Amino acid sequence: MMILNTIRIGLDIDGTVTDPAAFVPALNQSFQKNLTLDDLTSYDLTGVLGITRDEFTEWMKTNEATIYANVTLAENASQVLEKWQRSFELYYVTARGSYLEEITRTWFQTNRVPHHHIELLGQHNKIESIKEHQIDLFLEDKYDNAVEIATHCGIPVLLINTPYNQGEDPKGVIRVNDWLSAEQWVENWIQDKKR
Repeated sequence: MMILNTIRIGLDIDGTVTDPAAFVPALNQSFQKNLTLDDLTSYDLTGVLGITRDEFTEWMKTNEATIYANVTLAENASQVLEKWQRSFELYYVTARGSYLEEITRTWFQTNRVPHHHIELLGQHNKIESIKEHQIDLFLEDKYDNAVEIATHCGIPVLLINTPYNQGEDPKGVIRVNDWLSAEQWVENWIQDKKR
């Protein structure tokens, strides 16, 4: 049985800890759209925007620092993370590139987001990092990441439900609608571990 104070919860940042709709205002302004989160039915936004992957990459290079510096927390994330900080180790593993480290760390400080470790990978494959840090549970918003983590790491993955991550949830992937649902699932999981 795990000792509760050694449980490590892994967390994606963008779309998980931050509001999944955080990019929408910048997308609307840049591409003269009137999108809402419900319009983002794919993680790959090129189809929704009617642009090429190269055009989207260039847009990201120009806009990501500003977006990440000003992004808002997902509803109820702050209160849940404050509570979890007292019981668990919080490890953030993100696809953000290392060149965004200062912006990311400043955002964590400004928003008083509790953390024990932040790792910027610069790519979406998080499996090696999750195994290296012996993470026991992960929260994610990217569907294929959630499936890969659950499959290759053998840990539960809470998938924050969004329009862009729909699919059949395999064993180990638990879809939660919001942070309060995630908190309740973790409480139940801990109770099961105590038995």
